[in-house]
Amino acid sequence: MTAPESTPSDRWRVAVIGAGLSGLAAAHRLLEVAAEADRGVDLTLFEAGPQVGGSIGTRRIGEYLVETGADSFITNKPWAVDLSRRLGIEDRLIPTDETYRRSWVLRNGKPARVPDGFTLLAPAKVWPVLRSPILSVRGKLRLGLEYFVPRRTDNADESLASFVRRRFGREALDRLIQPLVGGIYTSDPKKLSLQATMPRFIDMERQHRSLIRAMRSNPAESAGSSGAHASGARYGLFATFAGGMSELIDALKDRVCESANLRMETKVAALDRSGATDAAPGWKVTLEGGEIETYDAVILALPAYRSADLLAGTDAQLADNLRGIEYASSAIVVTGHKLADVAHQLDAFGLVIPAIEQRKILAVSFASRKFPGRAPEGRVELRTFVGGALQPELLECSDDEMVSLVRSELQAILGVSGEADFAAVNRYVRAMPQYHVGHVALVEQIEKRTADHHGLELAGNAYHGVGVPDCIHSGETAAERLFAESCRTLSASGCKD
Repeated sequence: MTAPESTPSDRWRVAVIGAGLSGLAAAHRLLEVAAEADRGVDLTLFEAGPQVGGSIGTRRIGEYLVETGADSFITNKPWAVDLSRRLGIEDRLIPTDETYRRSWVLRNGKPARVPDGFTLLAPAKVWPVLRSPILSVRGKLRLGLEYFVPRRTDNADESLASFVRRRFGREALDRLIQPLVGGIYTSDPKKLSLQATMPRFIDMERQHRSLIRAMRSNPAESAGSSGAHASGARYGLFATFAGGMSELIDALKDRVCESANLRMETKVAALDRSGATDAAPGWKVTLEGGEIETYDAVILALPAYRSADLLAGTDAQLADNLRGIEYASSAIVVTGHKLADVAHQLDAFGLVIPAIEQRKILAVSFASRKFPGRAPEGRVELRTFVGGALQPELLECSDDEMVSLVRSELQAILGVSGEADFAAVNRYVRAMPQYHVGHVALVEQIEKRTADHHGLELAGNAYHGVGVPDCIHSGETAAERLFAESCRTLSASGCKD
C-alpha cells in the first residue's frame, strides 16, 4: 500500500547529529527509504566542525594526492561498494596495484618480508614461514605446533594476545601478528577482543581445530583474492576512488543536500525527552547558544563518549555504558620524497613495526605503491602512523616535533635522506574506539537500553567495526531501524515493510 501525499504537518522531523561517514550514510539512507515509501521527511544534519566526512578527506599538495584519513576500504564487506553503486560512482573505484601486494615487518631494526601467504593471524603456507628470518628456530617450531594445539572448549571472550600465544606462541605474536593487527586497530593486543574484531579466526578454530589446517583447506580464505605471493592484509580485496576517498564523501554530501538541511559548525549541547510519550517521542535538541529545536527522532552518529554526554540527562546508565568504550589517539604524518632519496626498494604496500622494536612509529604505508596517481613520476608518498594505545605520549609532540621524529625514523629504517617535498600532520584525538575484551557484551547492553528510547538510534565506528564499510553499514541500519519504528509508532499505514 502506498502512503498518501504528505502535507507539511504530516512530515517526519529527524535530526542526525554528526556528519562523519556514518552520519552522512544514515541521512542518505533515511532519505532513500522515505522516498521509497513516498513519505515526507524533514531531515536536518548537524555538524559541529567546518567540514563533513570526519577524518576522511583528500587534499592536493602540489602534484601529490594526500588522504587525511582512511585511504581505501575492504570490498568483501559489501556496504561501501553498494553505496558507491547507488551514488553512481562505482565506476570510479580502482583496485590495489598487483605488483606490490606484500608487506614488510621490522626485525632488529631492518625490514624483512612478511612470509608469503601470512594473513594477519595465520599462515596459509608453512614453508615461507620456515624460510623467513623474522622468527627464530624456536619460534618457527612453536608456530608449526599450532597444527596439534587442541581447540578451546569454552565461549568466553578472549584477547588477541591470549589467542595467539595459545595457538602460535609468544614470538609469533610479538614479531608478526601484533604489528600486523596493530596497524589496523592501534590497540594493545592484551586488551583487544578477538570476538569483536576478527571472529572468523574463532570460527576457524571451532570448525577445523587448527588455523593452519583451516587456511590450507580453504584457498579462497587464505588468498583473499590477493595473489599467490601476497602477505599481510588481504590486499586484493581493497579498493579506493581514482580521485581519493573524498569522492565518496562529496557524492554523499551532494545527494543528502538535495533533500536535507545541512548545518555546519553547529554544535548540539543537549538532548531532552521531557514531556515526550511513546507515541510522540519529541526529542528536544538544544544547540550551543541556547536555541532549542524539536524532532520526532534523532540519530547520534558521534563518538561514544560524545553521545554519552548528550544522553546523560535522559539515561545515566546508557551514558555510563557508552563511556565504557575507550578510545585511542593517533596521528598520520604524510610526506613526499624523491625515489632517489630512499635506499629501500619500497617493493610492498608498507612496513609494520613490532612494539618490541621500541621505535617511535607504528607503521609506514607506501601510499603511491598501493594506488596510482598518489605521487608524481620519480616520487613516493609515505604515510607514517604515530601514537595509538601503546604510545599515547607521542601525541603530545608539536607538529614540528612529530615531523622531525618521523623523518629520523624513516632515515634509520628505510634510508630516507634529503628534504621532503612536503610534510603534513593529521591528528586523530580520541578517534579510534578500542574494542576491548567484553566489547560485544557491552554493545549488546548499549543497544538494549537504546531500544527503550523511542526515536533514538546510535551509529558510528564504536559498535560493530571501525572500517569504512562498517561505518556505512552502521549509519544505514540505524536509519532503517528508525524508519521501521516510526512506521509502527506513528501508525504510518502507507509505509512499506
